[in-house]
Amino acid sequence: MVEELSGRDSTKNEMVISVISVFFVIMSIICFCLKTHPDLRIPDIDIDIRNTSTHVLFVTKTTTRAHPAFFYIEFVSNIWFTVELFIRFLFCPKISKFVQQPINIIDLIATLSFYIDWALDQAVTGANRDTVEFISIIRILRLFKLTQHSSGLKILIQTFKASAQELLLLVFFVLLGIVIFAALVYYAERVETNPGNQFHSIPVGLWWAIITMCTIGFGDMVPKTYLGMLVGSVCALMGVLTIALPVPVIVSNFAMFYSHAQARSKLPKKRRRILQPYEIKPMFGRLATAPFFNSLTNENTSSIQSSQVLGALTATAPLLICPSANDFTADLKSSLNHHSISSKTNTSNDNKND
Repeated sequence: MVEELSGRDSTKNEMVISVISVFFVIMSIICFCLKTHPDLRIPDIDIDIRNTSTHVLFVTKTTTRAHPAFFYIEFVSNIWFTVELFIRFLFCPKISKFVQQPINIIDLIATLSFYIDWALDQAVTGANRDTVEFISIIRILRLFKLTQHSSGLKILIQTFKASAQELLLLVFFVLLGIVIFAALVYYAERVETNPGNQFHSIPVGLWWAIITMCTIGFGDMVPKTYLGMLVGSVCALMGVLTIALPVPVIVSNFAMFYSHAQARSKLPKKRRRILQPYEIKPMFGRLATAPFFNSLTNENTSSIQSSQVLGALTATAPLLICPSANDFTADLKSSLNHHSISSKTNTSNDNKND
């Protein structure tokens, strides 16, 4: 039951449950977006009765609220999420393991936000209802549940995790460049006579600097002096260079995870037991991995397909950590041997056809 509700597609029943879960996630997100459309909202009218000589009723349109149909759709969706979360918690072997999974925490918070929003909506009226609806933004986090049902998203997330150091370095250099160029353009625009100066302070220049470094350029703020234009040109060039530096590392990590996922998908389902693509954890140490991969290549030199797969897996030369090194070695060798057998079978079939 736990595996069925975790998105591991191995049987038809699990596939059906995964499809239903994805359907309700998508429906919940669609309702969250559509209920903010002005044409799909109804007016929330307040009637103000005042004691006057003419007994006039003052009707004031203060705000709008979502159509009731969206509530019923979200109610059905959250019933499914509640049952799913309860069963997953009930059959979890350890509570600590359940709490440590971010998807479970996100699902719990998103589900509770619906019931809290429902309770507050009954108690709050008028303009304060817009503030209460802000709580529903938490439900958009359910998009992360789609990672349970897509190996591609898992590979992408693990790629960012493996490249965390490079991404932090990128953020540091971008922040450094933003502050420097915001200060430079602020003083550059004040050196010459500039009646239409838009850079009134350095904090305002921070917005211009980040937009320029990312090469977006909205055009709402532009330097008008020659010195300011020079600063803007250098800022754009430095932004391109800074953002492009960590890209090869990220692409290399993605290629490693993707290659392992492709090699693992070629194995029979009974052999896919040790290492998931998202369980690969790169570590430092290029030299430490050389003997391990050399031993593998010596045993699989007879197949071009095997060397190609192994070369893709060792493109970045990280150490692949799994629950057991021997199990991982056997699993990887099985994958390579499977590629070798598949290659020979395809070659023999082609020869027979010829």
